[in-house]
This record gives sequence, C-alpha cells and structure tokens, in this order.
Amino acid sequence: MTERARADAEHPGPGGEPAGRPVRQPVNPGLTAAEVAERVARGEVNDVPVRSSRSAVEIVRANVFTRFNAIIGVLFVIILVVGPLQDGLFGFVIVANTGIGIVQELRAKKTLDNLAVISEARPTVRRDGTARQIPTAEVVLGDLIELGPGDKVIVDGETLESDGLEIDESLLTGEADPVLKKPGETVMSGSFVVAGVGAFTATKVGRQAYAAQLAEEASRFTLVHSELRTGISQILKYVTWMMIPTAIGLILSHLLTLGLPGDAAIRRMVAGIVPMIPEGLVLLTSVAFAIGVIRLGRKKCLVQELPAIEGLARVDVVCLDKTGTLTEGGMDVKALRVLDGDEAYAAQVLGALGACDPRPNASLQAVIDAYPADGTWRCTRSLPFSSARKYSGATLSGPDGEHAGWLLGAPDVLLPPGDQRLTDVDDLNAQGLRVLLLARSARELDDPEVARGVRPVALVVLEQRLRPDAPDTLRYFAEQGVQAKVISGDNAVSVGAVAAHLGLPGAEAPVDARELPAEKAEMASVLDRAAVFGRVTPQQKRDMVAGLQLRSHTVAMTGDGVNDVLALKDADIGVAMGSGSEATRAVAQIVLLNNSFATLPSVVAEGRRVIGNITRVATLFLTKTVYSVLLAILVACCQIPYPYLPRHLTLLSTLTIGIPAFFLALAPNKERARPHFVRRVMRYAIPSGLITGLAAFATYLLARSYYTGPGSLSAETSAATLTLFLAALWVLAIIARPYTWWRIALVLAMALAFVLVLATPWLQHFFALRLVGTTMPWAAVAIALVAAALLEITWRWVGRRFPA
Repeated sequence: MTERARADAEHPGPGGEPAGRPVRQPVNPGLTAAEVAERVARGEVNDVPVRSSRSAVEIVRANVFTRFNAIIGVLFVIILVVGPLQDGLFGFVIVANTGIGIVQELRAKKTLDNLAVISEARPTVRRDGTARQIPTAEVVLGDLIELGPGDKVIVDGETLESDGLEIDESLLTGEADPVLKKPGETVMSGSFVVAGVGAFTATKVGRQAYAAQLAEEASRFTLVHSELRTGISQILKYVTWMMIPTAIGLILSHLLTLGLPGDAAIRRMVAGIVPMIPEGLVLLTSVAFAIGVIRLGRKKCLVQELPAIEGLARVDVVCLDKTGTLTEGGMDVKALRVLDGDEAYAAQVLGALGACDPRPNASLQAVIDAYPADGTWRCTRSLPFSSARKYSGATLSGPDGEHAGWLLGAPDVLLPPGDQRLTDVDDLNAQGLRVLLLARSARELDDPEVARGVRPVALVVLEQRLRPDAPDTLRYFAEQGVQAKVISGDNAVSVGAVAAHLGLPGAEAPVDARELPAEKAEMASVLDRAAVFGRVTPQQKRDMVAGLQLRSHTVAMTGDGVNDVLALKDADIGVAMGSGSEATRAVAQIVLLNNSFATLPSVVAEGRRVIGNITRVATLFLTKTVYSVLLAILVACCQIPYPYLPRHLTLLSTLTIGIPAFFLALAPNKERARPHFVRRVMRYAIPSGLITGLAAFATYLLARSYYTGPGSLSAETSAATLTLFLAALWVLAIIARPYTWWRIALVLAMALAFVLVLATPWLQHFFALRLVGTTMPWAAVAIALVAAALLEITWRWVGRRFPA
C-alpha cells in the first residue's frame, strides 16, 4: 500500500462505519524472509507447472507415433524384407517429413516459451513490509498478495484488506455480477478484480488451488478443436476403412488369380495401398501452423492456442475497444470548465480525488498529472470506479471542517436527461474529446441513489492520443471484407468522432448502447447496421458478441481492460494487449505483446495464409487418394496386375505433391477462409482423381494390348506412369494459380525433374522406368492431354456449379 494510502487510513470518517468503501486498514507487513525460506523448504510453494507449449518428448511422440506412420512403417518393413530397397523409398519420405515436423514444432515451442516468459503474470506480494513483484511460481503459502483493478487472483486465499474490493468470479461461477469482498471472506483463483484494492493471504497454493489445473491448460500450446483438423481427421477415417478391403482384394487378386510370386504380389499390393494415405497432409498442416507461430512470434504476438491462427482467418467481424486499441492508453487534460465556484477550488478537489485512488485508470491519471494533490482536502472514504456505473467518488474532509461527497464520471450518467449542460458536453464529444463531470453529492457513497440530484461543479475535458497506425489497420480490415465495430464504454458521440477521424466507415452514426434492445436477436439487427457503439456495459459487450454470433458471424474481440474479459471469453477469438490486465491475457487466445493494434492484420494474414494454402494443397493429396483407390478397384475387377511399383508412386508423389505442397503451403494467401473444408476440397479432388485415374488406366490397358513378350510389364508400367505424371502435373498447374514467376518455375522444375529421370540411365534403372518405342509413349502423352482438357473443363464447371 502506498504512503498516500497509509496517510488516508489515519483519518476515518465520522459516525463510525464508513459510507462508501471502508477506510484503508493499517498495513500488514506480510511474511518475513525467514518465514518464506521455511515454507520453501517445506515445499509450500505455488509449483504449478505453467507451460506455454508441449514438452520436447510430447512433440516427438505426437509426430512419430501416429496411426498412419504405423501403417507406413509396417509396409516399409515388409518391403525391406521382400526387396528391393528402391520400392521402400516411401518410408524414407515419411522419416524426412516427420523430422521436418518435429524441427518446426520445436522451433515454435522455443518461440512460445520465450514469449510466455515476457507475458507471465507477476503478482505483487508484501514481505517484510515491502511490496514487490515476483514470478507466480515463487508465491508461498501464507503470502500476503496485493490486488488492484485488472489483477487476476492466482491462488486461493482469505481477504485481509479490502478497500472497495470487487471481484468478478464469472469465469468460475457463471455469475456476471462482481462480488464485494470484505475481510475474512474467501477469494478463489481464476477470478479477477474489477474495482477497488485490497490484499489477501494465500491459503492454498500449487495444485491445491481451485483453478490451478485450468490455469495450466489456459496457457498451454494446444491442438484443440478446429474445422481444419476435424475435416482432415474425417477424411483420414474414411481412407482407413477403404484401405483394408482394398489391400485384401489386391493381394488375393495377384496371388490367386494372376499367380504372381509372393514377393511380387506384395510389392504390387503395397504400391496400391501407400498412395491412398495422404500422410503428408497432417504433417504439412502441423508445419504450417508451427511456422505461423514462429512468424507471429517475431512480431511479438503470442499465440496461446494454434487454432487461433485458423480462427482469425475465418473472422468477418472484429470488435474493437476504443481505449488502448484505437487510442493510446494515456490522456491529457485539455481544459477545465467551471460550472459552479472558481477554478482553484475545483482543481483542489480534483487533486484530492486523484489521491484517493492508489491505482488510477487512464482518465484519472491525466487528472492527477494536471492537478496534483496539495493537502487541502483529505480522503476519508472512497468509491472505486466501475465500468458498470461509469463514475467514481470519495468523501473529502476540507478546510474549515467542510465535509462533502464528490463524484467524478460520465456527464450523461450523472446529469438527468435534457440537462442544458449536456449540450456543451455533446459539442465537445463531437470533437472527439472525452468529458468528465465533477459533481458534489448530498448523499452517502453507499446510497444506491448517490448520483441522483448532484450539483455539477466542473467539466474536465480530456484529449485522447490516437494511435498513428490505427487508420491503416482499419483500412486493411475494410479491404479484406472484415467489418470493424468499435464497442466502448465512453460517450457514443465522442467514440464516433474518434472513429470518424480514423476513417472507419459508418462512424458518422454512433449508437448509444443504453438504447439497444435487450433481446439478442433484435440487438443483432442493430449491430449489423451500425459500426460504433458507446456507453456499453461489460455485460452488453458480452451480449453483443453473442448477438453477432447469432447472425452467423465469426467474431474477434480485442481489449485490454477487465471490462473486456467476458466478451473476450465468449468471442470466437479473443485478442488481448500485452499491457492489459492479467485477466484479459488469461482468457485471450492471442496476446499482442507489443501492444500494437497494427499487429492484428499480420495475425489475420497469417491465418489466411495457413488455412487457404492447406485447403489448396489438400486437393493435391486427396486427388492422389482418389485415383489410387480407383486404380486399385479397376485392377481387382479386371483381374490384371497392378500397374505400378511403390517406387513409381513415390516418385510421382514427390514431384506432383510432396515438394510442391511444401512451397505452396508457405506461400502468401490473403483469401478469407470459408467454412465446409471437407466439401470444398472434395468437390475438386473427386473429379480430378477420377479423370487422372481413368486416364492412367486407359493408357495401361492400351499398353497391355500393344506390348507383348518378356519385359512387357515394365514397358506398360512406364507408359502408364508417364500419363499419370502428366495428368497429376496438370492438377498441380491448376492448383498453383494464380501464377507468379516462382509458381511457374515450381511446376516447370517438377516437369524437368521427371524428364531427368527418364533421360538418365541409372535413374531409369533405379526407378524401373523405360519408355519403349515412340508410338506408345506419344499415345500416353495424347491421353494425358485429353485428361488435362477434361480437368480444365471440370474445374471451371465445378467452380460455377458449386461456388465456395
């Protein structure tokens, strides 16, 4: 507690019990250094292992021990047994991809761990009579922990000091109304302070604390639900079920009907099964997310949950809190307009009001800076500022025994509707200025009607500091089709003026939230039309988020104060400022550690890059799955040998999917993510896979009738491989659009690599590819060209018939 608070505590109000919040209690010195050492020795410390990411062992386990790595591993071992080694190349590809996934996620872990240290909550504890900030893990049983507005309660305890201490326990109980805590009452970890100051003694620390497990989960690098991952898992589930009967059909067909030797039958079966598995898709998704985390980490943006990157890509409405987002935290007193009395008298009262609050907000801090306390008035009782009531107050003892109650807050709340002074206030608000009313009250501070019938004394005109980067950020959202809505507790006209100055569309028609309908559906209709809302209460912010979600909007909410916590928690994506309260940082999925609103476009762009590119490359992977299933079915039905060896499909997958997908997944992409991931991918993958598979099978049948004699199977396979490669390459060429120089170079490089394999003798031998004659190879090319034309027609038709 400050020296100013200590002095205030020596002057209790007359008449026994205080009227507002009680006079501050004498300072308790807290534990001594010896007592702290004794508790540490006994292990009575807050040793909850708060982690920002998975451990290195968990990362390796998650990337190595997967269902499909197990399937691939078994098939790889089988090939190692029956040989030759080049038919087991797919196993080395899996090893390489898994290694890339592990390395990238370890890099992401390092980034997250470093950022988490920066954003870690550091509670203020009182030891040996001195207040100091310490890491959460160093709190011990019996520590005296100080609390102020925005602080999160990190351990369970018992209130020792309460100076109007109001705690919001909604995250634990669901009750939105703050609870006034008196000495002797319990406080629960996971709650947070909305008003007043106080201190409590820690009674449960570490894993015994009520919300310890929740706190650990809240700050962990998690892979929670996302449409992208759910869609991929759904696809993989279906592929798994298709693999089993296909494998049985292939092995029986080759062994019993065709009479191939066991090792040859196994190789053909493995060749038919392996390409069905879009193994790289899961890995590539993890890599894309991990690289996104690293990129954002370099911009001082902490992503507390990976799917938050995906979520922001889907956002179409972003709700902004004016203070700390569009404006900087500080303010300056521009003018003092006296309504009753003289300026010196009002300045003295303002100085005393500022001295009453040990943790002033930005508005009161501006008043304190302009009018420091001179000791003329002394604070005996005080009423902390609350976002719900829009004012603070104090009972002051002045010269000549004068004793009066004073309020400082929103003029349109303290003055009755129609008061002539509100006209002047509206004029000031229209200029983007913030106005506070200093008023004298004849009622006690604990009177629910304390604001009724007050006597206005002065208007305090505050000038807000606009963020220089805000206009560009708002312009970015407008260009990207994301609606920006300013939701503030300040006067609606003032907020509208600030938003208009920053160029926000719709700012010229601000809405006073006190006039909004209570019913969420009706409120949502107003929310869709308007862009600026003022005089919004914390509960209304929450209701507004819910209303927008009712209209099928994906909502992001930004904020830094305790009044934003409920809305941040309910929004699809919560974005907190690093300098904001501990409570906001705890519930947000994304924390902007540099406190720059201008970082948000980078986060949105990163999300769009990840999900847009994964959707793009997923079509490549699933096209391969479709044509692999089709070829396996056709071969089994026609009772002919499977046309490919594993090495052929490893080569094709690497050149038409693996390498290109890695580059495409990391490319820039500004397209806003759309829902229905599985449907959007399969509408292209199914026809593409069918056309590609049928073209390859047609070439294979034609080659079987053309080539005869020993070694004909190798020639047939080579012709079918040529058609399959060219058709798959055309799918890649379509997916790579719109073309840039590097995308064209990527497609050409893959084509050149295949030509190099065909032209190099030892590579021909290694991959068992040898084009025989000229007639059949050119026929294979012709069939591939027909397939390419059909692919173009189909993609254009699907785009028109089933728009995204």
